[in-house]
Amino acid sequence: MAAGEAMSAQGDSPAAKQSLGQLGRRALSLGAANAFDYAVQFLLPVVLVRCLDAAAFGHYRLLWLAVGTAMAVVSLAVPGSLYYYLPRSDAAAKRLYINQTLLFLILSGAIAAWAVSDWNPWLPGKLRELTQSDWLVPAFLFFWIVASLLDLLPTVEERVGWQARATVSLAVVRAVSLSLAAILTRELAPVLMTLLGFVAFKLLILARYLAAYHGLRGPVVRRATAADQLRLSAPFWVGSALYGLRAQADQWVAAALFPLTLFASFSIAGVLAPLINLFRQSVNHVFLPSMSRLEAAGSVTGMLELNSRANVMVGALVLPLLAFAFVFAEEIVTVVYTDAYVAAAPVMRIYIVGLAALVVELATISLLLRQGALMMWVNLGTLALAVAVNWLAALHYGLPGAAAGTVVAIYVDRIVTVARIARLTKTPFGRMQDWRALGTLLALSAISAAVTWAVITRYLGASGPLARVFAGACLLAAVYGALRLCLGLDRDLLRMVRDLRHSS
Repeated sequence: MAAGEAMSAQGDSPAAKQSLGQLGRRALSLGAANAFDYAVQFLLPVVLVRCLDAAAFGHYRLLWLAVGTAMAVVSLAVPGSLYYYLPRSDAAAKRLYINQTLLFLILSGAIAAWAVSDWNPWLPGKLRELTQSDWLVPAFLFFWIVASLLDLLPTVEERVGWQARATVSLAVVRAVSLSLAAILTRELAPVLMTLLGFVAFKLLILARYLAAYHGLRGPVVRRATAADQLRLSAPFWVGSALYGLRAQADQWVAAALFPLTLFASFSIAGVLAPLINLFRQSVNHVFLPSMSRLEAAGSVTGMLELNSRANVMVGALVLPLLAFAFVFAEEIVTVVYTDAYVAAAPVMRIYIVGLAALVVELATISLLLRQGALMMWVNLGTLALAVAVNWLAALHYGLPGAAAGTVVAIYVDRIVTVARIARLTKTPFGRMQDWRALGTLLALSAISAAVTWAVITRYLGASGPLARVFAGACLLAAVYGALRLCLGLDRDLLRMVRDLRHSS
């Protein structure tokens, strides 16, 4: 209790407030870069759906489903363990942990490459049809997994400016190169070749970063430290693999039960999920090194407080966007993907109900409290639940039903995990998060979306989808912003933006 009171007093000090302001500015900087990346990749299909036929675009989406599943299964937990080790290590130890992580990614990439090659006798038939090349897709997947370290390492080391510049630059290179390949050839194979060239370029940037800040030298691995890193990561590795399979289960169900063209519509319905991830990564990954140091110092109260503030920050940005997408789902799909993929709209609305719960992020707390076993069992149970509900609902309700189990699993996951962490930390359930602030943000978002939909329907009902989306976005932003100002919710955000401008 004394430690918690000391932390509370420390959190009220000017130094602590300045530190929180610095974290907020870093989160805004990285969030802007990730938002730009998301916007570019969100708009990329505007070109692809107009240059590739529906079957080719379906194969393109199937490739990214395979990539996402492989990334979730083989690679994410060990790189994530760097958030635990690097903030509390010296330069030599940092290089060792990074080299061990890189070695793990290389081995994981090799396994994933085999899994999508002709050498895999269990490779699904639709994946075999993806390309006529025997090496292109496996090579791309191998390099993609290894190069994924660049998406995380600079942020772990709190070089947020470097990470933001790399994110923006790579987003532009990827979008421009893929768009040109699609426009000039109108075929899938050249687009895949361009993807391979892009990921090779990304790998070179990773090598340059490692050489500049750590040196391309050993030690590569040490038995004791590698064993400790794997002991920490293993439960999270299994848990993240199960979580990844759960997140992808609905798409595999859709790919198995429906034609490739309908699967393409289903897959783009989940396009908003990366939106949640980018805000969560931008905010929580900036806060996580500080949370790690607080947990190492024994201040669980301070760690939980930072997590709660991070989730409120994410909710303030994400919830109005989800509300907007819910009411304008058909218009968004039509503008971005053309009306040929409008079947994605009802699926998108189902996803949005689940995505709202992901604002409450708990994986960082579970990592710092070394609760990998909890995550493993929760994800195992919810994976089975999601697959069963998705399959049965798809058979009875068609394409939208294939997303129902995923939403149910998300809510079960959140309820169980919050309750377990509350018991572990002896924190009342009601104080685990700022539920009042999150509820207020959800209510303001819903009210703003309802008002916007009513106005747009009345005055722009006969207008085209682009006009409705643009006018609706502007109106919703104005209504949501006005409601926040009336309630005085933007004082901290305005102060943070002002400080960011003065420091630049």
